[in-house]
Amino acid sequence: MLNWAKQFSIHVFFDNNSYAPYGDTGYECLLSAGCLRFIDTNLEDLQQLHDKYNDWITGHISYDYKNLLESKLTSAHIEKTGFPLIHFFIPETVCYINKEQNQFTIAATGDADRIYEQLMAVKLELSTELPVLGFKRSINREEYIAKIQQLRTHIANGDCYEINYCNMGYCENAEVDPLAVFNALNSLSPAPFAAYYRLNERYMMCASPERYLRKTGDVISTQPIKGTARRSSDNAEDEKIKTELRSNIKEQAENVMIVDLARNDLARTCNVGSVRVNELFGLYTYPQVHHLISTISGTLRVGTPLTDAIKHSFPMGSMTGAPKYKVMELIEQHELSRRELFSGTIGYIDPSGNFDFNVIIRSLFYNTCTRFICYQTGGAITFDSIPEQEWEETRLKAWALERIFS
Repeated sequence: MLNWAKQFSIHVFFDNNSYAPYGDTGYECLLSAGCLRFIDTNLEDLQQLHDKYNDWITGHISYDYKNLLESKLTSAHIEKTGFPLIHFFIPETVCYINKEQNQFTIAATGDADRIYEQLMAVKLELSTELPVLGFKRSINREEYIAKIQQLRTHIANGDCYEINYCNMGYCENAEVDPLAVFNALNSLSPAPFAAYYRLNERYMMCASPERYLRKTGDVISTQPIKGTARRSSDNAEDEKIKTELRSNIKEQAENVMIVDLARNDLARTCNVGSVRVNELFGLYTYPQVHHLISTISGTLRVGTPLTDAIKHSFPMGSMTGAPKYKVMELIEQHELSRRELFSGTIGYIDPSGNFDFNVIIRSLFYNTCTRFICYQTGGAITFDSIPEQEWEETRLKAWALERIFS
């Protein structure tokens, strides 16, 4: 599917990597390729696009779209990868494998049989050659630790309760094959919300473990991640790490603050009394880390536009902190890089109006014109945060991305 999609200057591939029940997207994998119509303006136009055509729609919202939702917010740092604030398109072709992995479906404006023949005839080009790259970082360990101390001062002064602080890793003049990068990343770090995205010269290779927002019928749900611990190759030690993570008061505090924020976000578009926490501090294991994940859901009010749940919850609280508006101001003040697509979202809306969007983390971004490749990693900072441990958490997350180039 991915080799066939190379012919299109815009395509998106979503891979569930067989995660269930958490991460169940309804599809094992899904490809949107080619563009019939697109919007790159705002969520209101996205709603009109779906109302008019009732078709598949795929696309992204960059973190900096916050500036259109809150007119006093800004992003002054330089753009590096060039993804637009928002871009959604109606694809020429949608292909997907169902979650039982026993059926392949092609929905296309053209001849589906011809497309199937083309797919089966594609020569598999599974490139595994990746260059050795050395990544620089926007700030070093000492500077990062000093920043965390500054953020703890903001918390002590009552400016905020929790703030997500991120650091960029980057490499200039990098010559890479984006599909080979995605194959390597998806093999080493399979995740339930993995995605491969091409928008002309811009590429994203994503191994996200986190769902931002899902709509199924009139039910909206979100699953923020807060709480991370490393894996161990020793089973006994790994179980000990899991137990310590589940009982860690600081990690629980991070998680419950974002759960409360998510409850408030969903309440803005859901029926009174319908918002509930389906799971608190769920412990989930991935190849490199363990995570605490909570699930919050609510019932949308009748007649609510499908985009309202996005508009009233973006950007997701797990990537900002609380209170959301204030911490977005502090993020702009203290981070040294523009987030762009990082900590935004990418996903799809189906013809019936159901949708699923991820949180863009654990991702590499590449521009073939500038040959600039980068990622960002971070974590939630509370007053109880130990700066040195926060640095180690960012490096643990970065290692999963950098090691494919080592």
